[in-house]
Amino acid sequence: MNKARYIRQSSKTQTNLRQLAKAHPDETLYIDIISGSIPFAERPEGKKLIEAVEDGSITYLTFHDLSRAGRSTIDVLTTLSYFQNKGVIVKIDNLGLESIVNGKVNPIFNLITTVLSEINSLERTTLLERQAEGVLQARLRGAYKGRVQGTTDSLEATLEKHKRTIKALKSNPTLSLRDIAKLASDTDYKVSANTVKKVKAILKSK
Repeated sequence: MNKARYIRQSSKTQTNLRQLAKAHPDETLYIDIISGSIPFAERPEGKKLIEAVEDGSITYLTFHDLSRAGRSTIDVLTTLSYFQNKGVIVKIDNLGLESIVNGKVNPIFNLITTVLSEINSLERTTLLERQAEGVLQARLRGAYKGRVQGTTDSLEATLEKHKRTIKALKSNPTLSLRDIAKLASDTDYKVSANTVKKVKAILKSK
């Protein structure tokens, strides 16, 4: 039996020691440093693992917990179903369950992983909604100093940096974002339609 262990961590600053706690020397390790929101089949090490399964190199796969396979219910179940259809035994360490027992699909494994993946997905959705509500309330109080998504700048720093864009927005409210970007840009200052959109959103939130 050719064994593998898949490990995923979101960033290099995180530790994977907990996931490695039950690792065995006869396991081939596949370690991705990537967001769990990326589908399993699109992750660098996930792709390599799938290739190994396709050529018959891997027949037994271990995850420390179900969340390592993905965050969305669809992605998790699609991934587990793929391995099951390929005859690969999947074990979830913290559940102590295997997908195939004595050559047969384990219905308890399928039931529990389906329920847990849905719970995990709902918990994450709830967390993101609460975070968004918190940011909105902080903005209304004028207390939010977080960065603009896609940048390392705070809201105030972004506005300070894009004074030309603000002026163009206020002077030409009916123009498209692309036209505003063209109007605001010159040889020393270049701005994209996406940046104009961010600046406009910040102005509306104030």
